[in-house]
Amino acid sequence: MKAEILKRLREAGGYVSGQELCESLGVSRTAVWKCIRQLEDEGYVIEAVRNRGYRLEDSGDVLSEQELGKLLSTRWLGKNLAVFDEVDSTNNEARRMAEKGAVEGTVILAARQTAGKGRRGRSWESPRGTGIWMSFLLRPEFEPAHASMLTLTAAMAVAKGIRRATGLDCQIKWPNDIVINGKKLCGILTEMSTEDNQIRYVVVGIGINVNITEFPEEISGTATSLLLESGQPVRRAILVDHVLSAWEEYYAEFLKTLDFQNLREEYNACLVNVGRQVKILSPQGAWTGVSLGIDREGQLLVEKPDGSMETVVSGEVSVRGVYGYV
Repeated sequence: MKAEILKRLREAGGYVSGQELCESLGVSRTAVWKCIRQLEDEGYVIEAVRNRGYRLEDSGDVLSEQELGKLLSTRWLGKNLAVFDEVDSTNNEARRMAEKGAVEGTVILAARQTAGKGRRGRSWESPRGTGIWMSFLLRPEFEPAHASMLTLTAAMAVAKGIRRATGLDCQIKWPNDIVINGKKLCGILTEMSTEDNQIRYVVVGIGINVNITEFPEEISGTATSLLLESGQPVRRAILVDHVLSAWEEYYAEFLKTLDFQNLREEYNACLVNVGRQVKILSPQGAWTGVSLGIDREGQLLVEKPDGSMETVVSGEVSVRGVYGYV
């Protein structure tokens, strides 16, 4: 019923009387009022005037299946869409759906995550209604060895999506953090299920701090949001469309060669620490060198102080700026 009321408010272009909604839907005024309140809680701005009815003023910052279905311009990604009020994590939900046979391109979003996941088992703060907490499902036919590059592909898509939606100049901290002004804006976590050296499915999880105004003290020095950087709120549904559309572009290019030979130059142009000193934190110990960007396999090339070249593989180490986060 809520979806039908929203549809009628959109189509009316003006006021729709509560009585008209009651009679056409066969429900009480109280039921209509409750649906209006629910729509407002989701972010829709609805004006209510006595003796005139309800009027949809603005779609606001809404993430719903109806709103996204209207906005998405993708060819295949997100055509199967699931939006939740709350989940433990969108990656977990995507994995559960994958095990039940969900199709490639399924996109899962949530208003809030109770157990959002970052890299290396870390938690990811996911407050309600202020960010994009999203995962999508892939069922690629290539070998598992190529899957690590999907994380880098996602980073490029997020960076381009943010630039298109906001005009902000964001960069990539290898391999997949999105940063603005030296602070982290987005994290990406890719998980894979395999069997007999074949990929069953891949889940790409993306968490973007959009309209968050403050962070917990322990991360306030290294985290930021689009609102804090731009000074104005961002419509999340529009940003989702830009990110998913950019993903389709880059993924199609990646599939041509199953490496980064066609994307390497653009990725390196976005890399925040290229040409700068970085600290490599590996199980064998920490060392410093100069980042030279990625190779065609998505691995970071680092020149050591003695002039030798070291290839850093994503997942094995962490990379930090010598003097800070980037």
